[in-house]
Amino acid sequence: MGNDDIEILSRENCFRGFYRLDRIKLRHRQFSGDMGPSITRELFVRHDAVCVLPYDPQRDEVVLIEQFRVGAMDKSANPWLLELVAGLIDKDEEPEEVARREAVEEADLILGPLWPITRYFPSPGGSDEFVHLFLGRCDSSAAGGVHGLAEEGEDIRVHVMPLADALAAVRDGRIDNAASIIALQWLALNRDEVRGMWS
Repeated sequence: MGNDDIEILSRENCFRGFYRLDRIKLRHRQFSGDMGPSITRELFVRHDAVCVLPYDPQRDEVVLIEQFRVGAMDKSANPWLLELVAGLIDKDEEPEEVARREAVEEADLILGPLWPITRYFPSPGGSDEFVHLFLGRCDSSAAGGVHGLAEEGEDIRVHVMPLADALAAVRDGRIDNAASIIALQWLALNRDEVRGMWS
């Protein structure tokens, strides 16, 4: 099945700010082959995102950032999350350009080669966001400090961790956001190949 198997009956914009919320009434073809009944869904419309895990293959260290996240505020005892460097594609840029720009803005890091990990929908039941996930080669020896764009209210602390410690943080739940978990687990599976190519 594909987009030809969807019939949009109406689409209403309910909210427009930095993000957008649309209410869509539609029908779609069911697995029986028949068109299903009319259903209504709200869709959170947002820019696609780029996330990058800076990795130093010489030291076997990753660079993570820590910042306040409003989405975790009501469901976590600590809404300051350990995450990947990340940003939105909100102008005419390629995902790789966003990865490099955000690494400078959020962690004061210049990235070397980028290794595409995957692309995915983090929450397709209600959002059209699409994430481009990369590994970025870096020199972690001088990484640290607090960074971010003041005009965007960013207050971002940089952490350098041995890969083993970051994986332990995934295991014990200290790292609890999807992009970071996916990237770190991917690196755990592909570490020998990455180090062989980048060392």
